[in-house]
Amino acid sequence: MEQNSLLWNAIIYVWAVNGLTLVLFAWDKLCARWKWRRVPEHFLLWLAVLGGSPAAYLARWLFRHKTKKRPFSRWLLSILLFQITAGVILAGKYL
Repeated sequence: MEQNSLLWNAIIYVWAVNGLTLVLFAWDKLCARWKWRRVPEHFLLWLAVLGGSPAAYLARWLFRHKTKKRPFSRWLLSILLFQITAGVILAGKYL
């Protein structure tokens, strides 16, 4: 029963961090249009590091936001590739 609880906590965490990432990308796009104070790029990248990289890529596609910023795109791709590599390694270890 303990392992089942851990799995559900992980699922809730991933949904929460991805939801927050999507919302903050949308908010940053709105702020960019209205010339309001923006969400710092390093904060958006940290959300991706914490597990929000799928939502970051979805938000970039949905809102056409941060698609031409080369350093940001490189960092986001690096984060995603690291997470995929870590996932493959962990899956191989436990399968």
